[in-house]
Amino acid sequence: MTIAPAPRTATPAPPHRPPRDTGIDLIRALCVLGVVLLHGIMVGVTVTGSGPVFENASDGSWWITPLSWVLQVMPLFFVIGGFSGYLAYGQLRERGGSATDFVAGRLHRLFRPAIFTVVVVGLALAVLTVIGIPADLLAIAGFRYGQPLWFLGVFVLCQALLPALAAAHRRAPYATIGTLAAGSVLVDVLRAVTGIDGLGFLNLAFVWMALQQLGFFLADGRIDALSRRTRVLAVAGALVLLTVAFLTGVYSPDLIANINPPTAALLLVGVVHAGAVSLHRDRIERFSRRPLPAAFTGFVTRRAMTVYLWHMPILLAMAGLTAVFALLTGAALPALGSGDWWAGRPLWLATALALTAVVAMAFTRFETLPAPEPTRSARGLALGALLGLVGIVLLLVLGTSVATAMIAVALLAASLRLARRAPEASARPRASIAIG
Repeated sequence: MTIAPAPRTATPAPPHRPPRDTGIDLIRALCVLGVVLLHGIMVGVTVTGSGPVFENASDGSWWITPLSWVLQVMPLFFVIGGFSGYLAYGQLRERGGSATDFVAGRLHRLFRPAIFTVVVVGLALAVLTVIGIPADLLAIAGFRYGQPLWFLGVFVLCQALLPALAAAHRRAPYATIGTLAAGSVLVDVLRAVTGIDGLGFLNLAFVWMALQQLGFFLADGRIDALSRRTRVLAVAGALVLLTVAFLTGVYSPDLIANINPPTAALLLVGVVHAGAVSLHRDRIERFSRRPLPAAFTGFVTRRAMTVYLWHMPILLAMAGLTAVFALLTGAALPALGSGDWWAGRPLWLATALALTAVVAMAFTRFETLPAPEPTRSARGLALGALLGLVGIVLLLVLGTSVATAMIAVALLAASLRLARRAPEASARPRASIAIG
């Protein structure tokens, strides 16, 4: 494929690297681990006179701020997602693939494990309802389960738009990311001026797409082509701006608070993450080839979405069993955030990681099965992506119940159906398929 030179936006030649960047894969795997650990710490359960209560252990806690500086990896996750998606789409185009091929493949890789998880969670809620678990407790559990699904919805949106955003990056890289970043800042300003917090949810698009766009710069070699001094200054400058924004009260120093709804502070975090990855990329890549990191990376890479989808149900099940144990034995659970509570966190987290790994191994096939032949209809594919997103938003906004799970499963199934070519179409000559 030959691309006409563009004097102002010509892409610097990146350093030669192997087809599979094991260092980037390791970073993605560590991001998944960080999310599980963060949620594992945040999930808490207490037993009151009226029964067990699921709580967010971080609410009103001082320790969540410094912890968020370490475990708030979502900006890096979207940067890495942009990096991987940009390269994967470019390789697909070189093999003669299209944008619809790319998006259809992404929908199957992301929605297929999701639909299975929602089915199991819906059935579990139905069983718990039948055996008499209080409805308010199930509602809280369903809401907690649905909260992390924001990532799935936003990631699907970003990946579905990736071919168009990649084309915009090739034409006008700085104008594209600048427009998205400016949009995120404008949303923050409007939110602050009007006092309407709901406006902030517009940044579910602007912030995360801008971070994905930043990953394109890492993928095409522009960031690595900068001098080391320039990259260090960029990281330092972003840290200074973040600190000033925190000290002046423009943004909360709690990076978890900056994610719901997202704020432009996350863009600065993404600059720090992308710069740090670029500065240490060769060292990370060498480390990733060692046996233990390589084994960890290989395990998570094949089942990253499965791990993400199942870690919260497992944490909620652990919390429920802990409450049942306390009720049956009369044992007192330590107060959230107390010394005894923290002393038990290592065992709690180790158990959560082990159980999540076991479940992920059992259900890997839902994520790794080859995608069926994709549809040739861009309109049908767009409708499929929209239906899947509506299903995820339904669980996120209304919480997961038996009813919402059934509706979401139907919408996700329709999404997957629209993303693949009908069997009778597959049997027709290729020319007929292309026309249709």
